[in-house]
Amino acid sequence: MREIVLDTETTGFEPGEGDRIVEIGAVELFNHMPTGKTYHQYINPERSMPQGAFEVHGLGDEFLRDKPVFKKIGQAFLDFVGDAKLVIHNAAFDMKFLNAELGWAGFPLLPNDQALDTLAIARKKFPGSPATLDALCRRFGVDNSAREKHGALLDSEILAEVYLELIGGRQPGLILSESRGTSGMESAQDAWRPMSRPEPLPPRITEAERAAHHAFVEKLGDAALWKSQA
Repeated sequence: MREIVLDTETTGFEPGEGDRIVEIGAVELFNHMPTGKTYHQYINPERSMPQGAFEVHGLGDEFLRDKPVFKKIGQAFLDFVGDAKLVIHNAAFDMKFLNAELGWAGFPLLPNDQALDTLAIARKKFPGSPATLDALCRRFGVDNSAREKHGALLDSEILAEVYLELIGGRQPGLILSESRGTSGMESAQDAWRPMSRPEPLPPRITEAERAAHHAFVEKLGDAALWKSQA
């Protein structure tokens, strides 16, 4: 199964208000394993970068001036993506911009159901917890120290690591040794059992989350379940 972990950088938040894509980064996975193939492209947005965008992207008008416009790179982007599932954090945002750019340039649009939203997966798996990319990096111990400024390729590489953790860890279902293949003998998969952790994981709740929970419980009155178990 081929998947493309993707991120974009834009001049703002709304293509309908003239905002454009300035960078696309993507990482290819096959059967949940990175293949080493990537797509990375800076794009001339055909407009000035708004005030404040420099701090976010590290990109300026001078840097982007000689980069190709989207119409020149659209087909190469679609060729790289193909019909693979697109793994995107907050997919609605990126798909909105990608389809706006594709439509303006006369290319076919990407079906919305081609995208898999890791933000929705994280919110479902960890309800009530922060689900930003940085928060998920902290949760899973993914190194994002190089993420001083947003960059589409760097963010897609980091998201690929986070995505593999969200779906159950790297190499889900991988059998680490060959099945014996002899009738009546256990396969390596059947024989393998997870080991207990030598020490319990430390709590991941922050002091702010602890205080918010305490305030919530106080509003429930003396009959609150949490108070009866205290």
